[in-house]
Amino acid sequence: MIARPWVLLLAAGASRRFGSPKQLARIEGQSLLRRMAQVAIASAPAGCVVVLGAAASRLRRELKELPVSIVVNRRWQEGLSRSLAAGITALPSSARAALVLLVDQASIGPADLELLAAAWREAPRSIVASRAGGVLGPPAVLPRHLFRALRSLRGDQGAREFLRDSSRRVIGFDMPGAAADIDVPADLAWVMRARARAQTPKSARSSRARRPRSSGAT
Repeated sequence: MIARPWVLLLAAGASRRFGSPKQLARIEGQSLLRRMAQVAIASAPAGCVVVLGAAASRLRRELKELPVSIVVNRRWQEGLSRSLAAGITALPSSARAALVLLVDQASIGPADLELLAAAWREAPRSIVASRAGGVLGPPAVLPRHLFRALRSLRGDQGAREFLRDSSRRVIGFDMPGAAADIDVPADLAWVMRARARAQTPKSARSSRARRPRSSGAT
């Protein structure tokens, strides 16, 4: 049987900079929360836990009929670490690792998560993290032997201190999309434009690139 991590989708924040719950922002007709939950599911994890906090009652409806477990972090105001701890605590005893994904990482797809999971299977006691702009961060796979320490974290840095700890073995994979998180509405607009460009047929992009400029002659 292939070892698979559980996905922890962290979606508990209040989105103060966005101005409204960004988890409800629409991308191609779907809320960001539902879309990222489907990305997690499509990566074929052992299971998926979604951690909600602010506006949990509204957000829960976005996950209707999806095969995920929902945990509500009542202490979401204490920072990202409390959401991570809540998710870790909700994992079953059989969970061998947690793949942590943030709800606003809208440029991440199932293939990215599968890459990290495959790397973790090759070194199951290592941390496997995405690298963007030279910085390690989520999405990242955290092995089970770290769970106790993760439950005691405080503040808004999540597991970053583990990723920066030179005493731990951390495997990094370049993943530019990991840097494209959504904090303000302009970030969402950028992600949507990028997706539109990616979906444009290559031949159409090439023809536009070859289109000569008008000389002004008639």
